[in-house]
Amino acid sequence: MKKFFVFCSLVSFLGISCKEKKTVVGAPPPGSPKAGAIAVEGWLIKPSPISETVEVTGNILPYESTEIRPEISGRVVNLNINEGASVSKGTLLVKLFDGDLQAELKKLKVQLQIAEKTEERQRELLKISGISQQDYDLSLLSVNNIKADMELIEVNITKTEIRAPYAGRLGLRNISPGAYISPTNILTTISQVNQMKIEFSIPEKYSAQIRNGMQVNFKIDGSPEDYKAKIVATESSVEQNTRNLRVRAVINASDRFLIPGNFAKVEVILGQIKEAIMIPTEAVIPVSRNKQVVLYKGGQALFVDVTTGIRDSSLIQVTQGLNFGDTLVTTGLLFLRKDSKLTISKIQ
Repeated sequence: MKKFFVFCSLVSFLGISCKEKKTVVGAPPPGSPKAGAIAVEGWLIKPSPISETVEVTGNILPYESTEIRPEISGRVVNLNINEGASVSKGTLLVKLFDGDLQAELKKLKVQLQIAEKTEERQRELLKISGISQQDYDLSLLSVNNIKADMELIEVNITKTEIRAPYAGRLGLRNISPGAYISPTNILTTISQVNQMKIEFSIPEKYSAQIRNGMQVNFKIDGSPEDYKAKIVATESSVEQNTRNLRVRAVINASDRFLIPGNFAKVEVILGQIKEAIMIPTEAVIPVSRNKQVVLYKGGQALFVDVTTGIRDSSLIQVTQGLNFGDTLVTTGLLFLRKDSKLTISKIQ
């Protein structure tokens, strides 16, 4: 009987001890209203101005660029191509041999003098009816034929003089003095570099927003400057292989960094929104068919479906689902569930 009493006393003591230990470990501190709340950081949603931009790559082009070729075959007798030099419009670059043409022209000039004197005498005879009208007409026809032949020779002589079509900078020459050239030879190139263009392509979904006169910004490697250009033309159709639209703009500046062929990083501003809702990209939770964010409402987590828009390096636009003044949860998203208790440790 005494052993049974000792056993019951021991069981009662162990039960009381376990109960007290459990109470100490599991129970929240008394008087704490936020016991069990998750500490998170918040983002106060307020109006933000944004620009809808497209960033693409482009190439710098001369305003005009021409391959200089001869119109006729001949031997070079005068070569005036200074590589890399700037020339004015009409500057003589190459002169071909034209001795045979000059001799033919001289011969026609003598024939013209004789034909004009004959026409003059017959005109006087026609006045006194010394010859028929037909005889006079034949002498006048001879004069006109010789003049036409002279004009043809003069045109051919002009073709032996290869001149700059406009003011620009010459490229490298591909011929030497005394060379025999033909229309298939490229003598040099000339580029109009006092004004230049930039060419780039944009995805077809933005093609309807591109208009002549729009301004684009671009940068090139090696230059600290931010350059501007104005769109002057677009291709008439979208390229089938790339589904891009080619765009050409005129550059409003000129310096030593702007060299034809340079690679450029182009930024096209498609539109501006003065009051937009921008949130951190890490606050958006992708789900099966849509996107969600978590709002702080009355100390609890509220999951809301949203529609997103323009994105930049760190923020993304929300077009539907949020309002100005809402508090967005930006941290601890993996640990949150519907109606989880929250406490804001920091707000931006």
